[in-house]
Amino acid sequence: MITAVAVVLPARDEAPSIPGCLHAIRRSLRRLPVSVERTVVLVADRCTDDTADRARSSAEVVVSHAPLTIGELRDLGCRTALSRLTGHRASEVLLLNTDADSEVDQHWAARHLARAQHGGHATTGPAHLIGPPPGGPGAAARYRKLVETADREAGNVYGANLAVRADAYTAVGGFGRIATGEDHSLWRRLENAGYRLAQEPGALVRTSARLDGRAPGGLSALLRTLASGR
Repeated sequence: MITAVAVVLPARDEAPSIPGCLHAIRRSLRRLPVSVERTVVLVADRCTDDTADRARSSAEVVVSHAPLTIGELRDLGCRTALSRLTGHRASEVLLLNTDADSEVDQHWAARHLARAQHGGHATTGPAHLIGPPPGGPGAAARYRKLVETADREAGNVYGANLAVRADAYTAVGGFGRIATGEDHSLWRRLENAGYRLAQEPGALVRTSARLDGRAPGGLSALLRTLASGR
């Protein structure tokens, strides 16, 4: 039985988008049962703008000045969240991961929670772009084809939309010191360890279609490639 939920997100110079991002998270959390404790942790990664200040009214902010990988940043946020939820066993805590340039749907947290309450260890959901990808209709068509192919073969996994029970997360070593693909790495290790994984189409996240993303090799890198016609 899940008794606590933690939303964790890294952010680097996301001042314009962070108010909308956190508003969407809070709106989604309000749909959870009142008995479920909840916390939101934002890891401010070497920010040069006022991301941290804008976030403090809606989240606990952890400021990192070290050059950490995206996997380490997510792990820092998860550790911080778990340290605030010590009244709950790890098997009772659901870690909800998203990104600062994204906005979760109002049913996002509830859909992930429902999967966990029915015995799931980890769940991922779709990440739709906010607006069409740069590069015109051709880039948009190539993106849709990639997403549809991945969904048919194994399902997409996005760090912007990934829920994992804390005991399973800890058992496989968390995200790890990984510069890119930390979401897929965690998912593969969970799968190899025999944990129950699921795709939840109703747990929707809308994410930025920008080309200058923060994580090397992430979604923005894919969009740049598609925009170039490759």
